[in-house]
Amino acid sequence: MLELADILEARERVRETSRHTPLEHSHTYSSMTGADIRLKLENFQRTGAFKIRGATNRIATLSEDQKDAGVVTASAGNHAQGVALAATRSGVDSKIVMPEHAPISKVKATKSYGAEVVLSGRDYNEAAERAHEIEREEGRTYVHAFDDEYVMAGQGTIGLEILDDCPDVETVVVPIGGGGLISGIATAIKEQKPDTRVIGVQAEGASSAATSLEKGERVSLDGVDTIADGIATRSVGEQTFPHIQEYVDEVVTVSDPEIAVALVYLLERSKTLVEGAGAVALAAVLFEHFDYEEGEVIVPALCGGNIDLNTLTNVIVRGLVETGRYLKIRTVLKDRPGALEDLLDIFTAHRANIYAIHHDRTSREVEMSDTEVEIELEMRGPDHVDAFLSDLREAGYEVDVLA
Repeated sequence: MLELADILEARERVRETSRHTPLEHSHTYSSMTGADIRLKLENFQRTGAFKIRGATNRIATLSEDQKDAGVVTASAGNHAQGVALAATRSGVDSKIVMPEHAPISKVKATKSYGAEVVLSGRDYNEAAERAHEIEREEGRTYVHAFDDEYVMAGQGTIGLEILDDCPDVETVVVPIGGGGLISGIATAIKEQKPDTRVIGVQAEGASSAATSLEKGERVSLDGVDTIADGIATRSVGEQTFPHIQEYVDEVVTVSDPEIAVALVYLLERSKTLVEGAGAVALAAVLFEHFDYEEGEVIVPALCGGNIDLNTLTNVIVRGLVETGRYLKIRTVLKDRPGALEDLLDIFTAHRANIYAIHHDRTSREVEMSDTEVEIELEMRGPDHVDAFLSDLREAGYEVDVLA
């Protein structure tokens, strides 16, 4: 089992490569929740995520023969970049297998750090199968993304930093994919301050740890589906699962819409960009997926900020929908002069700002004397949306809410 001494040794190995990232009090989220929220901003880490810590520690412990043979790994993106940079800085050749649909930005970043990238498989698990084939074929050392004690120890240096910067912490909230991050952080926290709670968070569409804890044994999911691609693994690791059982007080899940809302809040209120996996810890706090006291000192770990711009666009829109800031509707008008003006009078009365409007006279779903209209709107919140839709329907319009 991983011990505190391993994490303390890792801190010395990774000191020159990784950054001691900020831990900042948030007035916004403290006011919203009633707790004392301190954000661990690991999205400011080199390569944009915590993975550089574990990768650096693992590569630093390779023998000279292993370094000469090179390393290989599989990753959805963040571990890939961490291994690529750590290997390059150590003069070690690296080959990274990434899922075929990995974000383009993460693929390009991994290549820029000096690695050879191989795209293979639908998800992390299938990419890992190909990486293990390369390991056998080329004699490389496999650097596991999470199921390795040296990797876990490197990630655990975050826990040391949290206690250094926030000794009065009462609860630490940590994302879970394969479990390497939370295993390291929980070990560092619990072996120094055992009364501090450690809460794990997974996406509902990739809830292997929560399911495994419920059943008392490791469970492998048939598939994963979440915007939090950085934690989209089918199962927790063989080595990480016992640490989760031993040290983690509770594991909760959050929905993709909740993740999107947390990400939008971080952008708008904190001027902080995170990826889906980086937002899950804050989402668990904001949507009260676990109990906490008024004034409780809570540290959500924002584990990474490497989000593809196309994904970011979609997530922002979804977050605006969930907070009542964006509305897309469809209705039917008589195809005659003045019909649109009558509709827009209601928009004007509610000060609903139009992003886009589209007429379709050819739709088979309406009469030939009618026209179908789709309209995208900027709104001011759920109450504004409800009042607006109510007035439209009272005026006789049949309205379908599309988003």
